[in-house]
Amino acid sequence: MSAARITERPARILVIGGSYAGLSVALNLLDLCNGLPSRFTGNNSPLIPSQRVPVEITIVDERDGFYHLIGSPLAFASSEYALKAWTLFQDIPALQTSAVKFVRGSISDLDCEERLATIIEHGTQQSVHIEYDYFVAASGLRRAAPSAPQALSRKQYLLETAEHIRAAEAAKDGVIVVGAGAVGIEMAAELKLLLPKIKVTLIHSRSRILSSEPLPDEFKDLALKLVHEAGVKTILDVRVIETIESKTSDSAPFEVLLSDGRRIKAGLVINAVSKFHPTASYLPPRALDPEGYVKIKPSLQFNSDIPNAFYHHAAGDIVSWSGIKRCGTAMHQGQYAAINIHKKILAQICGITPTYKELAFDVPPMMGLAVGKKAASCGPPDHTVTAGEDVMQLFFGNDLALTICWNYMRLGDAPFKVEPLSTSVDGEDTKVDTLSSQRANLYMKRLSVR
Repeated sequence: MSAARITERPARILVIGGSYAGLSVALNLLDLCNGLPSRFTGNNSPLIPSQRVPVEITIVDERDGFYHLIGSPLAFASSEYALKAWTLFQDIPALQTSAVKFVRGSISDLDCEERLATIIEHGTQQSVHIEYDYFVAASGLRRAAPSAPQALSRKQYLLETAEHIRAAEAAKDGVIVVGAGAVGIEMAAELKLLLPKIKVTLIHSRSRILSSEPLPDEFKDLALKLVHEAGVKTILDVRVIETIESKTSDSAPFEVLLSDGRRIKAGLVINAVSKFHPTASYLPPRALDPEGYVKIKPSLQFNSDIPNAFYHHAAGDIVSWSGIKRCGTAMHQGQYAAINIHKKILAQICGITPTYKELAFDVPPMMGLAVGKKAASCGPPDHTVTAGEDVMQLFFGNDLALTICWNYMRLGDAPFKVEPLSTSVDGEDTKVDTLSSQRANLYMKRLSVR
């Protein structure tokens, strides 16, 4: 994009994905392009007119709203919470500006050389072509239930969670959760907390829970202690061979056959074994690593082996980078992508050589884990392990970090207009609406939440 092009019209930014990373890109970019500091810095510096540039951001997502993924264990256990965990994009105040457009659909193809994306619109299934100047892949991972709802609309999501909750409430023979990863642990604990009379059993195929995570044994053992304190029974080091559904009404709905020969009856069986894969199939194969994640530079830019890599970026769970995939990391990467895109736009206007924000190469493993009324945490600088109700408040508050994330991204801040920029198109002056959010001292105490 030449300097002439950027002065003729707003810079067009296409963001695929409207979750933590995608919204972080959009919101921080809106701040910066209005001469304001990135909202994640907590900086109340005054507007800098020289940093202002007109921008148009298009966000493409299959869902009709922002879903708080961290809250899944609670959303599938509490109807009241489920109502809060999914917010329609049209109901998020910070995004209500003409500088942001939403397209509900999925991307089927990306022509990096022409900078042209093909989008399949939801409902009509028609193909729409969107031209862009800068691109951000933030579509994340495709997760199986109950790690994430399978519904793509808030209405269907509420039906999905309600059905799950009814099944749990009716499980007179108890609930079995298979898989003691983070989701399985949190789901078992939330169910036991909200349905204390229901027997909840967590089954895991390894001798330690969280076995797939590169975390110290001290943390895993502490997590197991919290699971037991929450009233959840555990069966470790055995595999589930088969789940048999009863065909008669006079017996328990399910029977689980274990590798040690035991048979356990249950009213509900929840498969929480991690099943996910990146959603980057729309990208050129050479942009991906062998597992399908996007190869990036520390600046979040695509590696240089595809056309126009300079204009293409990725952030969030979809990227191939060190560290456990967490929402804090996704938001951090989204912020850096926004800062660097803004620098690139300014550089092409002013002819300067920018210095980009870069990710650390070796991100240490870290995790915050909610287990009933308590939480455990493990992270830098020395894999410090802590647990307690105070840790729960620090990392998750009272709603599995929904309020923390909402406030950190300042989604509830209604945009207000600063003096509009003028651009010249075909010799006519055109006003371009710009946005800034109210400066606030809201910040996340720590970003190492899952």
